[in-house]
Amino acid sequence: MKKGILLVNLGSPDSPEPKDVKKYLGEFLMDERVIDIPYTARALLVRGIILKTRPKASAAAYKKIWWEEGSPLIVISERLKKKVQKEVDVPVALAMRYGSMTIEKGFRELVDKGVDEVLLFPLYPQFAMATTETILVLAEKIRQTHFPQLKIETVPAFYNNPDYIKVLSNSIKTHLENKPYEHLLFSYHGVPERHIRKSDITKSHCRIDGKCCVTPSNAHEFCYRHQCLEVTRLVAKKLDLKEGSYSTSFQSRLGFDPWLQPYTDRTIERLAKQGVKNMAIVTPAFVSDCLETLEEIAMEGQEIFHEMGGNTYTTIPCLNDDQEFVDLLANWINKWSNINV
Repeated sequence: MKKGILLVNLGSPDSPEPKDVKKYLGEFLMDERVIDIPYTARALLVRGIILKTRPKASAAAYKKIWWEEGSPLIVISERLKKKVQKEVDVPVALAMRYGSMTIEKGFRELVDKGVDEVLLFPLYPQFAMATTETILVLAEKIRQTHFPQLKIETVPAFYNNPDYIKVLSNSIKTHLENKPYEHLLFSYHGVPERHIRKSDITKSHCRIDGKCCVTPSNAHEFCYRHQCLEVTRLVAKKLDLKEGSYSTSFQSRLGFDPWLQPYTDRTIERLAKQGVKNMAIVTPAFVSDCLETLEEIAMEGQEIFHEMGGNTYTTIPCLNDDQEFVDLLANWINKWSNINV
Protein backbone atom coordinates (compact mmCIF):
# COMPACT_ATOMS: atom_id res chain seq x y z
CA MET A 1 0.00 0.00 0.00
CA LYS A 2 1.19 3.53 -0.76
CA LYS A 3 0.89 5.84 2.21
CA GLY A 4 0.09 9.55 2.39
CA ILE A 5 -0.64 12.27 4.93
CA LEU A 6 -3.58 14.65 5.12
CA LEU A 7 -3.03 17.57 7.46
CA VAL A 8 -6.34 19.19 8.42
CA ASN A 9 -6.84 22.59 10.02
CA LEU A 10 -9.96 24.66 10.69
CA GLY A 11 -10.29 26.81 7.58
CA SER A 12 -10.86 30.41 6.56
CA PRO A 13 -13.00 32.60 4.33
CA ASP A 14 -11.63 33.04 0.80
CA SER A 15 -11.35 36.76 1.45
CA PRO A 16 -12.12 39.24 4.24
CA GLU A 17 -15.13 40.57 2.31
CA PRO A 18 -18.54 40.20 3.99
CA LYS A 19 -19.95 37.88 1.28
CA ASP A 20 -17.10 35.39 1.69
CA VAL A 21 -17.15 35.66 5.47
CA LYS A 22 -20.91 35.02 5.43
CA LYS A 23 -20.48 31.91 3.30
CA TYR A 24 -17.74 30.61 5.60
CA LEU A 25 -19.65 31.35 8.80
CA GLY A 26 -22.72 29.66 7.38
CA GLU A 27 -20.83 26.42 6.81
CA PHE A 28 -19.01 26.62 10.13
CA LEU A 29 -21.95 27.50 12.37
CA MET A 30 -24.37 25.07 10.72
CA ASP A 31 -22.08 22.19 11.73
CA GLU A 32 -24.06 20.17 14.28
CA ARG A 33 -20.91 19.66 16.34
CA VAL A 34 -20.24 23.39 16.58
CA ILE A 35 -23.76 24.54 17.45
CA ASP A 36 -25.19 21.29 18.75
CA ILE A 37 -28.89 22.04 18.81
CA PRO A 38 -31.67 20.56 16.63
CA TYR A 39 -31.38 21.46 12.93
CA THR A 40 -34.45 23.69 12.76
CA ALA A 41 -33.41 25.73 15.78
CA ARG A 42 -29.83 25.90 14.50
CA ALA A 43 -30.99 27.11 11.08
CA LEU A 44 -33.21 29.77 12.65
CA LEU A 45 -30.36 30.95 14.87
CA VAL A 46 -27.62 30.90 12.24
CA ARG A 47 -29.47 31.92 9.09
CA GLY A 48 -32.18 33.97 10.74
CA ILE A 49 -30.03 35.95 13.18
CA ILE A 50 -26.25 35.44 13.11
CA LEU A 51 -25.73 35.61 9.34
CA LYS A 52 -27.79 38.79 9.18
CA THR A 53 -25.66 40.62 11.72
CA ARG A 54 -22.25 39.02 12.25
CA PRO A 55 -20.58 38.80 8.79
CA LYS A 56 -19.93 42.54 8.53
CA ALA A 57 -18.28 42.71 11.98
CA SER A 58 -16.33 39.50 11.36
CA ALA A 59 -15.17 40.80 7.97
CA ALA A 60 -13.83 43.95 9.66
CA ALA A 61 -11.92 41.76 12.11
CA TYR A 62 -10.50 39.61 9.29
CA LYS A 63 -9.36 42.73 7.44
CA LYS A 64 -7.29 43.73 10.47
CA ILE A 65 -5.22 40.53 10.34
CA TRP A 66 -5.34 39.59 6.63
CA TRP A 67 -1.93 39.20 5.01
CA GLU A 68 -0.91 40.19 1.50
CA GLU A 69 -0.55 36.45 0.71
CA GLY A 70 -4.02 35.69 2.08
CA SER A 71 -5.54 34.30 5.27
CA PRO A 72 -2.82 33.90 7.93
CA LEU A 73 -4.13 30.48 8.95
CA ILE A 74 -4.06 29.22 5.35
CA VAL A 75 -0.66 30.74 4.56
CA ILE A 76 0.90 29.36 7.75
CA SER A 77 -0.64 25.91 7.23
CA GLU A 78 0.69 25.81 3.68
CA ARG A 79 4.16 26.76 4.91
CA LEU A 80 3.97 24.01 7.50
CA LYS A 81 2.89 21.45 4.90
CA LYS A 82 5.73 22.38 2.54
CA LYS A 83 8.34 22.15 5.30
CA VAL A 84 7.02 18.80 6.51
CA GLN A 85 6.97 17.46 2.94
CA LYS A 86 10.71 18.13 2.65
CA GLU A 87 11.40 15.89 5.65
CA VAL A 88 9.20 12.89 4.82
CA ASP A 89 9.15 10.35 2.00
CA VAL A 90 5.38 10.12 1.56
CA PRO A 91 3.02 12.61 -0.10
CA VAL A 92 1.58 15.30 2.19
CA ALA A 93 -1.64 17.15 1.39
CA LEU A 94 -3.42 19.94 3.25
CA ALA A 95 -7.14 20.41 3.79
CA MET A 96 -9.49 22.53 5.88
CA ARG A 97 -12.66 21.45 7.68
CA TYR A 98 -14.48 24.54 6.41
CA GLY A 99 -14.00 26.65 3.31
CA SER A 100 -12.84 25.91 -0.22
CA MET A 101 -9.81 23.74 0.70
CA THR A 102 -12.02 20.74 1.41
CA ILE A 103 -11.14 17.37 2.87
CA GLU A 104 -12.49 15.77 -0.30
CA LYS A 105 -9.97 17.78 -2.37
CA GLY A 106 -7.21 16.69 0.01
CA PHE A 107 -8.10 13.02 -0.38
CA ARG A 108 -8.32 13.46 -4.16
CA GLU A 109 -4.85 14.99 -4.30
CA LEU A 110 -3.41 11.98 -2.47
CA VAL A 111 -5.38 9.38 -4.43
CA ASP A 112 -4.22 10.94 -7.70
CA LYS A 113 -0.68 10.27 -6.50
CA GLY A 114 -1.49 6.59 -5.98
CA VAL A 115 -2.09 6.75 -2.23
CA ASP A 116 -4.43 4.14 -0.76
CA GLU A 117 -3.57 4.47 2.95
CA VAL A 118 -3.93 7.89 4.60
CA LEU A 119 -2.81 9.18 7.97
CA LEU A 120 -5.44 11.78 8.85
CA PHE A 121 -3.73 14.42 10.97
CA PRO A 122 -6.07 16.95 12.66
CA LEU A 123 -3.89 19.90 13.64
CA TYR A 124 -5.36 20.16 17.13
CA PRO A 125 -3.41 19.14 20.26
CA GLN A 126 -6.65 18.58 22.23
CA PHE A 127 -9.76 16.59 21.30
CA ALA A 128 -13.05 18.48 21.01
CA MET A 129 -16.42 17.85 19.38
CA ALA A 130 -16.14 21.06 17.36
CA THR A 131 -12.61 20.38 16.08
CA THR A 132 -11.23 16.85 15.96
CA GLU A 133 -14.53 14.97 16.06
CA THR A 134 -16.15 16.92 13.25
CA ILE A 135 -13.09 16.30 11.07
CA LEU A 136 -13.15 12.56 11.73
CA VAL A 137 -16.88 12.25 11.07
CA LEU A 138 -16.77 14.21 7.81
CA ALA A 139 -13.60 12.44 6.61
CA GLU A 140 -15.22 9.04 7.09
CA LYS A 141 -18.37 10.16 5.29
CA ILE A 142 -16.29 11.41 2.36
CA ARG A 143 -14.26 8.20 2.31
CA GLN A 144 -17.36 6.02 2.18
CA THR A 145 -18.97 8.14 -0.54
CA HIS A 146 -16.02 8.93 -2.81
CA PHE A 147 -12.98 6.87 -1.81
CA PRO A 148 -14.17 3.50 -0.44
CA GLN A 149 -10.82 1.92 -1.29
CA LEU A 150 -8.94 4.25 1.08
CA LYS A 151 -7.68 3.01 4.41
CA ILE A 152 -7.57 5.77 7.02
CA GLU A 153 -5.71 6.01 10.31
CA THR A 154 -5.96 9.01 12.59
CA VAL A 155 -3.46 10.83 14.78
CA PRO A 156 -5.00 11.05 18.26
CA ALA A 157 -4.89 14.14 20.46
CA PHE A 158 -1.23 14.80 21.33
CA TYR A 159 -1.77 17.27 24.18
CA ASN A 160 0.28 15.20 26.68
CA ASN A 161 2.92 13.84 24.31
CA PRO A 162 6.29 14.62 25.96
CA ASP A 163 7.87 15.66 22.66
CA TYR A 164 5.03 18.07 21.92
CA ILE A 165 5.24 19.54 25.43
CA LYS A 166 8.97 20.02 24.93
CA VAL A 167 8.49 21.83 21.61
CA LEU A 168 5.72 24.04 23.02
CA SER A 169 7.74 24.82 26.14
CA ASN A 170 10.82 25.69 24.08
CA SER A 171 8.76 28.04 21.93
CA ILE A 172 7.32 29.81 24.97
CA LYS A 173 10.75 30.10 26.58
CA THR A 174 12.29 31.50 23.39
CA HIS A 175 9.60 34.12 22.87
CA LEU A 176 9.72 35.22 26.52
CA GLU A 177 13.48 35.61 26.57
CA ASN A 178 14.37 39.12 27.74
CA LYS A 179 10.65 40.01 27.93
CA PRO A 180 9.31 41.37 31.23
CA TYR A 181 6.32 39.44 32.54
CA GLU A 182 4.84 38.69 35.93
CA HIS A 183 2.09 36.36 34.77
CA LEU A 184 1.75 33.88 31.90
CA LEU A 185 -1.82 33.23 30.79
CA PHE A 186 -2.65 30.04 28.87
CA SER A 187 -5.72 30.89 26.80
CA TYR A 188 -7.61 28.05 25.09
CA HIS A 189 -10.55 28.28 22.73
CA GLY A 190 -13.74 27.91 24.72
CA VAL A 191 -16.52 25.39 24.21
CA PRO A 192 -19.97 25.11 25.81
CA GLU A 193 -19.94 23.12 29.03
CA ARG A 194 -22.46 20.71 27.51
CA HIS A 195 -19.81 19.65 24.94
CA ILE A 196 -17.68 18.37 27.80
CA ARG A 197 -20.56 16.31 29.18
CA LYS A 198 -21.54 15.02 25.74
CA SER A 199 -17.98 13.79 25.14
CA ASP A 200 -17.88 11.95 28.49
CA ILE A 201 -17.70 8.27 27.53
CA THR A 202 -18.43 7.28 31.16
CA LYS A 203 -21.59 9.45 31.19
CA SER A 204 -20.91 10.33 34.82
CA HIS A 205 -17.34 11.58 35.37
CA CYS A 206 -17.32 15.08 33.83
CA ARG A 207 -19.01 17.37 36.34
CA ILE A 208 -16.81 20.44 35.74
CA ASP A 209 -16.55 20.81 39.50
CA GLY A 210 -12.83 21.46 39.93
CA LYS A 211 -12.13 17.82 40.81
CA CYS A 212 -13.10 15.69 37.81
CA CYS A 213 -10.31 16.95 35.53
CA VAL A 214 -7.62 15.99 38.05
CA THR A 215 -9.19 12.66 39.02
CA PRO A 216 -7.97 9.79 36.78
CA SER A 217 -10.67 8.57 34.40
CA ASN A 218 -11.15 7.06 30.95
CA ALA A 219 -13.23 10.16 30.24
CA HIS A 220 -10.03 12.18 29.89
CA GLU A 221 -9.34 10.63 26.48
CA PHE A 222 -12.07 12.87 25.06
CA CYS A 223 -12.30 15.62 27.68
CA TYR A 224 -11.24 18.93 26.17
CA ARG A 225 -11.16 20.73 29.52
CA HIS A 226 -8.92 18.11 31.13
CA GLN A 227 -6.58 18.16 28.14
CA CYS A 228 -6.25 21.95 28.21
CA LEU A 229 -5.53 21.98 31.93
CA GLU A 230 -3.01 19.19 31.44
CA VAL A 231 -1.11 21.16 28.79
CA THR A 232 -0.85 24.06 31.21
CA ARG A 233 0.31 21.77 34.02
CA LEU A 234 2.91 19.97 31.92
CA VAL A 235 4.34 23.14 30.39
CA ALA A 236 4.46 24.86 33.78
CA LYS A 237 6.36 21.88 35.13
CA LYS A 238 8.71 21.83 32.14
CA LEU A 239 9.45 25.55 32.49
CA ASP A 240 9.56 25.40 36.28
CA LEU A 241 6.95 28.15 36.59
CA LYS A 242 6.16 29.27 40.11
CA GLU A 243 2.68 28.67 41.49
CA GLY A 244 0.59 31.80 41.01
CA SER A 245 2.68 33.07 38.09
CA TYR A 246 0.48 31.38 35.48
CA SER A 247 -3.15 30.47 34.94
CA THR A 248 -5.60 29.02 32.41
CA SER A 249 -8.57 30.70 30.71
CA PHE A 250 -10.95 30.16 27.78
CA GLN A 251 -11.72 32.57 24.95
CA SER A 252 -14.19 33.09 22.07
CA ARG A 253 -17.50 32.25 23.71
CA LEU A 254 -20.71 32.56 21.70
CA GLY A 255 -24.30 32.88 22.85
CA PHE A 256 -25.75 32.75 26.35
CA ASP A 257 -25.21 29.14 27.41
CA PRO A 258 -22.51 28.40 30.03
CA TRP A 259 -19.07 28.03 28.43
CA LEU A 260 -15.83 26.90 30.02
CA GLN A 261 -14.52 29.41 32.53
CA PRO A 262 -12.73 31.54 33.50
CA TYR A 263 -13.15 33.69 30.39
CA THR A 264 -9.96 35.11 28.87
CA ASP A 265 -11.14 38.71 28.46
CA ARG A 266 -12.32 38.90 32.07
CA THR A 267 -9.12 37.23 33.27
CA ILE A 268 -6.96 39.80 31.47
CA GLU A 269 -9.05 42.56 33.02
CA ARG A 270 -8.84 40.98 36.49
CA LEU A 271 -5.07 40.53 36.33
CA ALA A 272 -4.56 44.17 35.38
CA LYS A 273 -6.89 45.37 38.14
CA GLN A 274 -4.96 43.22 40.63
CA GLY A 275 -1.78 45.10 39.75
CA VAL A 276 -0.12 42.88 37.14
CA LYS A 277 1.78 45.37 34.97
CA ASN A 278 3.51 42.94 32.62
CA MET A 279 1.82 39.82 31.31
CA ALA A 280 2.33 37.28 28.54
CA ILE A 281 -0.29 35.14 26.83
CA VAL A 282 -0.04 31.91 24.85
CA THR A 283 -2.78 30.05 22.93
CA PRO A 284 -2.00 26.30 22.92
CA ALA A 285 -5.35 25.16 21.49
CA PHE A 286 -4.12 26.46 18.13
CA VAL A 287 -1.03 25.38 16.21
CA SER A 288 -1.44 28.16 13.62
CA ASP A 289 -2.07 31.84 14.24
CA CYS A 290 -5.52 32.89 13.07
CA LEU A 291 -8.31 35.38 13.72
CA GLU A 292 -8.71 34.23 17.33
CA THR A 293 -5.03 34.69 18.15
CA LEU A 294 -4.09 37.67 15.99
CA GLU A 295 -7.19 39.81 16.52
CA GLU A 296 -9.01 38.61 19.63
CA ILE A 297 -5.93 37.92 21.74
CA ALA A 298 -3.14 40.09 20.31
CA MET A 299 -5.28 43.17 19.59
CA GLU A 300 -8.42 43.08 21.76
CA GLY A 301 -6.61 41.47 24.69
CA GLN A 302 -3.89 44.08 24.65
CA GLU A 303 -6.45 46.86 24.51
CA ILE A 304 -8.25 45.48 27.58
CA PHE A 305 -4.98 45.09 29.48
CA HIS A 306 -3.82 48.63 28.76
CA GLU A 307 -7.23 50.14 29.53
CA MET A 308 -7.14 48.44 32.95
CA GLY A 309 -3.69 49.86 33.74
CA GLY A 310 -1.32 47.20 32.42
CA ASN A 311 1.97 48.06 30.74
CA THR A 312 3.67 45.30 28.75
CA TYR A 313 1.51 42.72 27.00
CA THR A 314 3.46 39.98 25.22
CA THR A 315 1.66 37.68 22.79
CA ILE A 316 3.46 34.39 22.14
CA PRO A 317 2.95 33.13 18.58
CA CYS A 318 1.53 29.69 17.89
CA LEU A 319 3.96 26.99 16.81
CA ASN A 320 3.11 27.81 13.18
CA ASP A 321 5.93 26.52 10.95
CA ASP A 322 8.58 26.62 13.68
CA GLN A 323 11.33 24.18 12.71
CA GLU A 324 11.12 22.24 15.96
CA PHE A 325 7.41 21.69 15.34
CA VAL A 326 8.10 20.69 11.75
CA ASP A 327 10.70 18.18 12.94
CA LEU A 328 8.25 16.78 15.48
CA LEU A 329 5.49 16.22 12.92
CA ALA A 330 7.96 14.77 10.42
CA ASN A 331 9.27 12.36 13.04
CA TRP A 332 5.76 11.12 13.86
CA ILE A 333 4.96 10.75 10.16
CA ASN A 334 8.17 8.90 9.37
CA LYS A 335 7.56 6.46 12.20
CA TRP A 336 4.08 5.75 10.88
CA SER A 337 5.08 5.50 7.24
CA ASN A 338 7.85 3.01 8.03
CA ILE A 339 5.54 0.59 9.87
CA ASN A 340 5.02 -2.65 7.90
CA VAL A 341 7.19 -1.40 5.03
